[in-house]
Amino acid sequence: MMNRFSRRGALGLIGGAATLPMLGTPALANTKMTVGALRFTSHAASFVAFERGYFAEEGLDVEFKFFEAAQPMAVAIASGDADYAVTAITGGLISLAEKGAAKVIGGALSEEKGIDGQMILASNAAYDAGLTSAAALDGRSFAVTQPGSSFHYMGAKIAAVEGASVKFTPLQKVGAIIGAMKSGQVDAWTIVPHIGKALSGGGAVKHIGMVADYLPDYQVTTVFTSASNASGERAQTEAFLRAFSRGAADFNAALVDKTAGDEAGVEMVKLVHKYVYADQPFEKAEKSIRNGAMRLNKDSALNMGSVEDQLGWFKSEGMVKDSITTETLVDSSYVPMI
Repeated sequence: MMNRFSRRGALGLIGGAATLPMLGTPALANTKMTVGALRFTSHAASFVAFERGYFAEEGLDVEFKFFEAAQPMAVAIASGDADYAVTAITGGLISLAEKGAAKVIGGALSEEKGIDGQMILASNAAYDAGLTSAAALDGRSFAVTQPGSSFHYMGAKIAAVEGASVKFTPLQKVGAIIGAMKSGQVDAWTIVPHIGKALSGGGAVKHIGMVADYLPDYQVTTVFTSASNASGERAQTEAFLRAFSRGAADFNAALVDKTAGDEAGVEMVKLVHKYVYADQPFEKAEKSIRNGAMRLNKDSALNMGSVEDQLGWFKSEGMVKDSITTETLVDSSYVPMI
């Protein structure tokens, strides 16, 4: 049976995201900060906030630090090499939260019915050998970056629904996984649509299903920071979330809801192209960027039903302590909980 997340009513917490869209004279001035990101369309809210001056309007002098996987980003937050970041919940992030080093403060990317989301892919070799749907995953290998990554969580949940036993193969980086999929060294993988559609459309792999069919309303990525920033730098953290949320709103209007008009859509693709597929000509990158336009959470709201499900899975696998609660992982005072 498919796992479904219950949705909670928005809580409108005092000091939380109900105030995020409000603008005014920035309380901060030239506050330097490093923001961790992946070169994915799903990280566009940060790119938009930077390029359109929303961070600057809040008094934030932002510099990006780019990563190739989620868990190293969590380590960077804990060590102070990055101040804020956007990525998936991982075993590493949860363990750092348990040690008092990190806190989730908002939501970023979500699966939403009716919007193309993360894809389940099969290598061409595996497809030819019968892996034509996720129902045929039993006995197959499944690519992940690291054990305890979001790829591991998604693969395990899909396999559980299908009653399949799979071998998880850690390959550290997305680029390495793509190479392994193309060469048939691994059988299956899940990935965001701007990568998945490009690979399957070009014939490098086969598309065999959608993650949303197994994990509806999945909170794919979150916004997080150090526990010290969450508790001791409230004005700075609220300023970051305000700017980030404005970037998400612009992205959704241009490429998800498409209410901003065709010209705004083209402008948004050009902006994102500075960070995603920047090594490709615009004409080639445009289709992939548009294909990757998943919903970014309004006001950085966080789907706590999904967060609880993810935390429960990590506990069940023995990857984090049973004593860890959502309160350990999440500071719920900044944005609406849904």
